[in-house]
Parts: sequence; C-alpha cells; structure tokens
Amino acid sequence: MPSRESCEVSKEDKSLVQKAKGENNQEDILAAALGMRMGPQKPPATFWQPLKLFAYSQLSSLVRRATLRDSELTTKSEKVHNFKVHSFRGPHWCEHCASFMWGLMAQGVKCADCGLNVHRQCSPLVPDDCRPNLRHVRKVYSCDLTTLVNAYNTARPMVVDMCVREIESRGLKSEGLYRVSGFTDLVEEVKIAFDKDGENTDISGKVYEDINIITSALKLYLRDLPVPVISHEAYPRLIEAAKIAEREKKLEAFRQALALLPPSHKETLSYLMAHLKRVTQNEKFNLMNAENLAIVFGPTLMHAQNMDAITALNDIRYQRQVVEVLIKNEDELF
Repeated sequence: MPSRESCEVSKEDKSLVQKAKGENNQEDILAAALGMRMGPQKPPATFWQPLKLFAYSQLSSLVRRATLRDSELTTKSEKVHNFKVHSFRGPHWCEHCASFMWGLMAQGVKCADCGLNVHRQCSPLVPDDCRPNLRHVRKVYSCDLTTLVNAYNTARPMVVDMCVREIESRGLKSEGLYRVSGFTDLVEEVKIAFDKDGENTDISGKVYEDINIITSALKLYLRDLPVPVISHEAYPRLIEAAKIAEREKKLEAFRQALALLPPSHKETLSYLMAHLKRVTQNEKFNLMNAENLAIVFGPTLMHAQNMDAITALNDIRYQRQVVEVLIKNEDELF
C-alpha cells in the first residue's frame, strides 16, 4: 500500500482542479483542467468545441477521484486492477493523479475489468480497489474467477451454478457422469453461448439433450480459468497435506491450506465438492465414486505454476488424492 503522500494529488494539479470547480465559465473550466494559461484574447469557439465533447466527463471523474482521496473514503478490495496499455481518443486525465495524459497513442493504461484510466507510471500506486463492470468484462470463459463473480455480483461463477443445477436436475444417474465426454462441437457451442449471453444462456434438455455436453462445458470452464479454483498459493500446501497419513492431522493441514484460497475460489470449491459428493451418492447408477471423480477433477481444479515436467508428473497422483479427500470430507472441511 503506497504512503498517503504518494497517493495525494500534486499541489499544482489540485489547485487546477479546485480552480476548475470554482469557475463559472465552461471554457475557463476546460482551460484549468488542461493547465492552459488564458490571455485576454481567447481562442475562437471552434477551438473549444471538440475538446468539450470529450473533456467534461473526464474532469468530473478526476474531481471525484481526488475528492475520495482527500476524504480517505477509498476502500481496499481483494481484486487488483487488470491494466492494459491503451490509446485514448480525445483528451483524458489520469484518475489517480488528476494530471493530463499527453500524447496521441498509448497515453496510459486502462483496467480491462472496471475501466479505470491512469498513467502507466501511476498504475503501481493505485489501490487494489477494482470493481469489475459487465460493460468491460467481455467474456465468461477464460475470465478470472474473482473478476466474473464481482461483475455479476454472485457468490460463484454463474457457469458453475447453472451447469450444476442442470446436471443435478436430470443427470445424477447418468452412467459415467463426468467421465464420458460430450460432442466437442456442441461443447464449444455452449462456451460461445455463455460468452455471448451470460446468465441468459439456455442449457436445458430441450437444447442439449445429452447431459455429457453440460458436464464437459463445466470442466472446460474450470480448465480455462487463468488461476485455477485451487490457487497456486494453496497448491503446494495441499499436495503436502495429501501425504500425511494420520487422518486428523491431514484434515487440519487441509483446513490451513484452504484458508489460503481467495474467498470466491473457496466458495466455488465448496459448492463443487458438495455437488460431487451428491454424485457419489448415486454411484450405483452412474458408477462414479470419489476416486473416479478425483481422477477427472484433479488436473481440472489444480495445477502447479512454473513447475518442471518431472515434478508435475509426480504430483498427478497427489492431485487425485487431494480432490478425493475434499469430496469425502466436504462436510468437515468447508
């Protein structure tokens, strides 16, 4: 967290903002925001018109952000900003330092999740207060899990909720559930539908009669996450916990590892494990016990970051053991 001094607007820029807030003439407001010095001979009206179209909303934004900093009303969130280099059309101001963004291209960076505009050099100083907005979240698959739940204001990704509800309504007794794959083209069709229509996607039996299409779409969503449901921070702790022989010590190690998960990840994992446990309760019909499901979901829910091939290969059996323990002890671990 940067110091208060590093987060404050410079005295010169703050004076410009305050001057702009106190001016009565619109052209004087715009000139103050741009840091221009106005003489007795003002430029013609045709000079101002293009600037006015872009600048007033930006001025309101920088005043709002500066006011928040001055009153220390900004709150900290678990969600960091997803900044990308951006070329802005028309005049823009940095919403962190309130200074003008100079240049014609790549003047600064823009958060792809919430739309915050700042200088590139200011981006490391911005608090982790990203509030994702659906206007900026353009896809569902391959979108960060926390970003998606914040954008939709849900406890879990709606893909997980919708697929699990559909599977439990008509597929719990389907033989080979989650082991049998759906037709690839139809699974891709479901993915495209979620990316386009979000929570309005129709995955009912009228559209996709084969329940294996829905299970495959759910597994694909989990595999495509930039950060897996079992995050990289929790991964090594869970692998080590799976190696413990004594049951109570093993479960305690699991609890400590699960505490490292981001809240949205932990909530999603808890929901999935409760669902998979209900799948095992129908084993006599679907032939899927906890071990079989763990083989399927081990590499889907967790994988190491920057690990060499040999170590990753050796971890596969422990990934299976981790998921098996989570399913069998779902009621005690969550």
